[in-house]
Amino acid sequence: MNEILRAVDSVIQDYNEYVGGYAVLFMLIPTGLFFLFRLKFLNVTKLFHSVRIVAGKYDKAGDKGDVNHFKALTTALSATVGTGNIVGVSLAIYLGGPGAVFWMWVTGFLGMILKYTECTLSHKYRQFNSDGTVSGGPMYYMEYGLKKQLGRFAKVLAIIFAVAAVLCSLGSGNMAQANSMADALHTSYGVPVLWTGLVTTALVLLIVIGGLKRIAEVTARLVPFMAVLYVSAALLIILLEYDRIPSAFSLIFTDAFTGTAATGGFVGSTFMMTLIWGVRRGLFSNESGQGSAPIAHAAAKTQWPAREGLVASLEPLIDTLIICTLTALMIVLTGAWHLEGLDMGVTMTIRAMEIGLGKIGLDYFGTHIVSIGLMLFAFSTVISWSYYGTRAANYLFGEKAIKPYYYLYGLFVFFGSVWGIDIVWHFVDMVITFMTIPNLIAILLLTPVVVNETNKYFKAMKAKDQS
Repeated sequence: MNEILRAVDSVIQDYNEYVGGYAVLFMLIPTGLFFLFRLKFLNVTKLFHSVRIVAGKYDKAGDKGDVNHFKALTTALSATVGTGNIVGVSLAIYLGGPGAVFWMWVTGFLGMILKYTECTLSHKYRQFNSDGTVSGGPMYYMEYGLKKQLGRFAKVLAIIFAVAAVLCSLGSGNMAQANSMADALHTSYGVPVLWTGLVTTALVLLIVIGGLKRIAEVTARLVPFMAVLYVSAALLIILLEYDRIPSAFSLIFTDAFTGTAATGGFVGSTFMMTLIWGVRRGLFSNESGQGSAPIAHAAAKTQWPAREGLVASLEPLIDTLIICTLTALMIVLTGAWHLEGLDMGVTMTIRAMEIGLGKIGLDYFGTHIVSIGLMLFAFSTVISWSYYGTRAANYLFGEKAIKPYYYLYGLFVFFGSVWGIDIVWHFVDMVITFMTIPNLIAILLLTPVVVNETNKYFKAMKAKDQS
């Protein structure tokens, strides 16, 4: 069995190294730049308008959909604010050096406009099921939005994406999160990974079978709590090292274009390694361009697709530009990134938290804050990604596929808990590309629709303000 897994892992690594990683790199950044200029930096100029939407200023009870703007945002955020913010950042620094953080920032900034684009399209082309619930996502705007341009191939592209979404739900949204939870509990408390897998599987199944409304209720409570807990501790550590913050930023910016020579436990990197790992982990963190978040945002209660797109644009800001930055600064400021003997899992972040809080005699709490934060982040991601997977399975096979999918999903929670971290993360990197590449092609082809929806929305808002 181990030999088979090693052989599979070798094939996956070859794909990631020579095909997938470069394909995403050379598509994601140019596509983000294209929409940034085409939509006139809308993610920056309309930032406060986006915040007002989330705050409920434009909520209307009569609008069609399953959840309000805030719950749509927290559901999508709970799927993105996960192990990428804790383990993913340490992985990026371990494999690409501190400069990888800069490329995570680039991915996050461009991700804001990509999230706007894909979620606007998803809401526009969403479909209502027989029970009144909503189904949406890239597979729908591929099939219905690209029908005139691509003919039958539009449906083929949608099927490719939906199959990839099912695989990705089992990989990045499930196994990677379960693996990190098991790793954190085993490292910090000595809990056997087998027990973590069994308990986590049971809890996940209890929640996800209730559908989006139950998932939204859970995530609306978990996301704010876990964010405050983790962010507060990271901010405290950064403030304790306030005098070294400029040098930390200088290191990140310098290393982004030069790479860093191997020192201690750090794996040496060139500029290209720094760039690739920053983009990979940035994409894993905020999922911009991947096409996952549009599935959740399609269910929002609003008549304006562009309005929900604006809500979605806040995700990379919160996820990558704020939370990932705090983790990165904590690791760099405490020097944990070049300590010998640390592996590339959660250990580096835990050590950074221990060193930072140790300066005020609270190092004991460092392990618990990271471990608890990671478990809450990862658990909320697992339950949210189950919804993405069910929508993709429903698109492919109809409603009869949803229940079998739940049990398959639970099985992969268990697999992720007990398998080694290397093959899990390699699988994650592979399946992300299977979603991202078709999705980026689709949103580029649908640029006129996005521009039209954007102009239509802001014209209506201007008319309302003047009336």
